[in-house]
Amino acid sequence: MLRLRDDYRRAQLAIAALFCFLGFQYATWVSRLPALKSRLDLSEAELGLLLMVCGVGAAVSFPLVAALMRRLGSRLLATLSALALGLVLLGLTVAPNYPVTLVVACFDGIAVGCLNVAMNAQGAALEVKYRRTAMSRLHATFSAGSLLAALLASGVNAFTTTLSVHFGLAAVVLLLLLGLAQTGMLTDDRKAAAEAPEAAEPQAPKKRRGLTLPSRVTIWMGLAMVFGTITEGAMNDWSALYLKDVVNAAPQLAPLGIAVVSVMMVAARIFADGWRTRFGDGRIVRFGSLLAGGGLALALLAGGVVPTLLGFACVGLGVAAVTPCIYVAAARQGSDALALVAATGTTGLLAGPAVIGFIANGSSLVWGMAAVAASAAVVSLCATQIRWPALGGADDAEPAAPASAGPDGIAPPEAALREA
Repeated sequence: MLRLRDDYRRAQLAIAALFCFLGFQYATWVSRLPALKSRLDLSEAELGLLLMVCGVGAAVSFPLVAALMRRLGSRLLATLSALALGLVLLGLTVAPNYPVTLVVACFDGIAVGCLNVAMNAQGAALEVKYRRTAMSRLHATFSAGSLLAALLASGVNAFTTTLSVHFGLAAVVLLLLLGLAQTGMLTDDRKAAAEAPEAAEPQAPKKRRGLTLPSRVTIWMGLAMVFGTITEGAMNDWSALYLKDVVNAAPQLAPLGIAVVSVMMVAARIFADGWRTRFGDGRIVRFGSLLAGGGLALALLAGGVVPTLLGFACVGLGVAAVTPCIYVAAARQGSDALALVAATGTTGLLAGPAVIGFIANGSSLVWGMAAVAASAAVVSLCATQIRWPALGGADDAEPAAPASAGPDGIAPPEAALREA
């Protein structure tokens, strides 16, 4: 029993290193946007396009990611995409002009899409193998990676503003995280997975490999992910402006909006795996998104700095476990479903803040934030249509099918996993 626990902890730490890796890498280069803007003499519009190209690369990577997941498996794909993301920092350092930088940013988005799917497949597989909830804490380490990147950027800037020095040190950190990931990532037994269906149905005709149309459940998962990430992204982009322009908070209080949401999300994700075990993923998503939408709606009606911050805290607390739970459910539908849901999540993060901006421009920021509250409510509605896995805790959904389930059942993304 002790041996099993040791294996679980080693795998959990290795997969957490992947999540930390992605948060650290993205926050590292985004934190130096002012330096990139200055070095390449970019306008605000060109800088915005640079960020959009990165997001578009991640959003449109779905077909490639799905194919690579089937061909390489999550472990190898995670390793290769992590190495590619390390090269992105080098590319941004030496890119001679704006067009080349755009290409590097697009490449970064594609690699982010690959690692995002691979690491969430690893996290879902960890839960399936050991029958323990872990995904929320893994997502918390993503936020920890972003915080670590911010601290490193601040420390390096205190001594030098040279981009190559900063990105060189960051690359060392990334290599250390990738090395840690290699010590315990899970790997799929392809031979066993391939032979299982043939043994169960020897006369079944072979199916064409390739992308298939998403199932109804997958579509509901994609919708839930879109509106969930719209809620997260919009709070990060618009909370400070709402406090400043609508609530008339003092300038020093305006940044507290982002801080409150971020702190509540990290804290909730640390404890959310226990809540998932006790109450089940379905209830966590439904009631959490209702808390986020209802708390924000009440804050908009009440006005004032304190009610607004309390409403923002409800959003952070309520949505913290939404995306981890959806990733687990999508992964159990297969790698294609996971890739599609991950792509829709990126689309929500990319398009959501812009949509809120259009609404605010056409009416007011109050209505824009009301749309954020409505997005959270839509997540709760979508969650009622999703078949949630039951992992060691109470859940009102029917249990997930075993790994050998047929095309109508829910199976883990990696049908037969053993520890590396």
